[in-house]
Amino acid sequence: MAAYLARRLLQIIPVLILVSFITFVLSYNTPGDPARLLLGQRASEEQIKATQAELGIDAPFEVQYARYMWGLVRHGDLGRSYAKKGMSVSEILREKFAVTLRLAILATLLSAVLGVTAGILSALRPYSLLDFASMLVALLGVSLPAFFLGFLLIVFVARPLGLPVGGYADDSLWQQFRHLLLPSLVLGSLTAAVVARLTRYASVGSIAGASALPVVALLMREPMPSWAAAAVAAALIVWKHRENLRRMAAGTERRLGARTDGTP
Repeated sequence: MAAYLARRLLQIIPVLILVSFITFVLSYNTPGDPARLLLGQRASEEQIKATQAELGIDAPFEVQYARYMWGLVRHGDLGRSYAKKGMSVSEILREKFAVTLRLAILATLLSAVLGVTAGILSALRPYSLLDFASMLVALLGVSLPAFFLGFLLIVFVARPLGLPVGGYADDSLWQQFRHLLLPSLVLGSLTAAVVARLTRYASVGSIAGASALPVVALLMREPMPSWAAAAVAAALIVWKHRENLRRMAAGTERRLGARTDGTP
């Protein structure tokens, strides 16, 4: 396992170098002057030349790229953002990554809980109104674009419940949750829909054979409340299809990694 991880890490290095080179070439050949972008259109030529020298963008391409790679390897310096008025890219990432990670984790948890719950409820009552309603919602979650689903949630969820529709506040855990709930529902809708359909089709045949299991046979000797019977059946479905659930969990883990890099 250690050898495999080491080999994979070594394979990542040339890919990262190639990506950084291509990105640097595209940035170098992009029309416009970063110094003028930072200083504005009214800056004098002396100010622009001084800023270019300060940023090091007055040097040839190979010198700029060599400086960038040396700073990256030696200090972990990712350069400066021209759009953020010369702020360090590393500082921007440290500031934004914490919020991105919270959003990704919450979206992944919501998608897993909602997807598995909807799939099991559909399997408990196959071909019923509940089943059709759950699968219809899952189909809409797969089909609707994220921006349109977000608009629907703003109109029908955020406004009635008083949830914020923009910005972010980290004053308290409750405020963080309120600001992250709406985008988490949008991001988790696609995965939740897929998990619900997979759970339903993997579990729909389990109810018929559940009564043959010793545990259910023992419990069925005495009258059981409907909620208890549903809970036992749901637990048996989860146990019988634990391998399918492991695969779903692996897919959810991959989605968590994708969400942290900005992919829905």
